[in-house]
Amino acid sequence: MGTLVGHVAPGFAFLALGLWHLLNHIKLYSLHPNSYTSTPWFPSSKIKYIELYLIMLGSSISVAMELFIGPEKHQPFDADGTIPSNHLHNFEHATISLTFFTYAAFAILLDRIHCKKNTRDALTQLLGAVAFSQQLLLFHLHSADHMGVEGQYHLLLQIVILVSLATTLIGIALPGSFLTSFVRSASILFQGAWLILMGYMLWTPEFIPKGCFINVEEGHEVVRCHGEEALHRAKSLVNIEFSWFLVGITIFSVGLYVILGKIIGEKIEYATLSREDEYTSDDVESQEDTKDGATKSNFIGMGKGGFIASIDIER
Repeated sequence: MGTLVGHVAPGFAFLALGLWHLLNHIKLYSLHPNSYTSTPWFPSSKIKYIELYLIMLGSSISVAMELFIGPEKHQPFDADGTIPSNHLHNFEHATISLTFFTYAAFAILLDRIHCKKNTRDALTQLLGAVAFSQQLLLFHLHSADHMGVEGQYHLLLQIVILVSLATTLIGIALPGSFLTSFVRSASILFQGAWLILMGYMLWTPEFIPKGCFINVEEGHEVVRCHGEEALHRAKSLVNIEFSWFLVGITIFSVGLYVILGKIIGEKIEYATLSREDEYTSDDVESQEDTKDGATKSNFIGMGKGGFIASIDIER
């Protein structure tokens, strides 16, 4: 993962997953505000498990890149079978991907064994919480640099992961809370956006902060700075970037809720009015049919009565 592509690729995966969940939770809540119940994943109309399949595919590709494609020897071990120091972070990243693969695989299995919906969703949420816990643990104990610019990016990323973990756990106890699902989806979106930013800001020479440079250490490119002042400035810039992203993600998520809620609400209102107009027209037609039937029967009765009366008069 310690490259531009290694951050941007999983970043796009988290970004797409967070956006997918955000859109679907908003739609689900707008359609059923009084009976909303959160769901850990969303089926597709054509391929039911497409979301989970893509998570498994992305996780498999990530493991392959970290352990077999990325290393120069296309395998992560030393000649004696031990793990070299420069490949420790590869195993950490691969373990995170393996945990998300496990989550997706068991989510499919739980859906297919036809257990109770509440139990199935709670267990799936728990598996998601385990995946976020693993991600948080390994980033916190990361073998990569903790003190430099990259370490500051990872530190702030841990805050977002913690939000994803907390809201996933809360969602088990409060499946009817739209706010919990909304924040969790936005935090996953935030993770993706932040990983993409990390990839470009740490491995693009033009974006390296003033007073810092890219240095090759143990086969990996690492950002180093000339002195404490340059390092402090670089970390402060990272903090400002995080603050801007926080505001941007908040505006985007809440704005998306307002726009989609209005569109879906107008469609529901239009459909309701259409049904009411249809029912009203049906009632009017039935009433007119009843009146016409009664008039005809009265006319026939009067005709018979008049005919009988005329016969009596003639007699």
